[in-house]
Amino acid sequence: MDALGASRTDMRHSAGRFLINQFLDELDGVTANNEGVLILAATNAPWHLDTAFRRPGRFDRIIFVEPPDVKGRETIIRILLKDKPTDQVDYAAIAKATNDFSGADLKAVVDICVEDKLREAFKSGKPEPMRTKDFLSAIKKHKPTTREWFNSARNYALYANESGLYDDILTFMNIKK
Repeated sequence: MDALGASRTDMRHSAGRFLINQFLDELDGVTANNEGVLILAATNAPWHLDTAFRRPGRFDRIIFVEPPDVKGRETIIRILLKDKPTDQVDYAAIAKATNDFSGADLKAVVDICVEDKLREAFKSGKPEPMRTKDFLSAIKKHKPTTREWFNSARNYALYANESGLYDDILTFMNIKK
């Protein structure tokens, strides 16, 4: 890496540090009045959180949210398909076929299905509603992102979990430490 590349990296870290410091100052600085204020945040990489964020009184609790179960996936699919052209959709079958899929993965499947149906409509000149078979075909084109996430999470939970922060992940994955 050349000197210019190194200074760009330093600048990014410096800007990131400034942002973190500014946020923490707003959160609990001398003039901050946060009485009765609850701040929630979400991340898919809690292991990258700056430790200053996790001190008591700040973002000191991490709650693991499991991927949706089959009932949850069915509900998400129903919501995603509301007001979309569908016909004879077996929501339960789609939910069963999407094990390990997150809500974002399910949205991706719906988007793939919509795109496929639009392509068909352009070719045939006749739009058709989405059916179960269309969704099952779209599912084959998308791999659940939770698998890769759990591979990373497992490593952090096994090897960087001195405080027990990731115990819920180990429990969910049925891993004994």
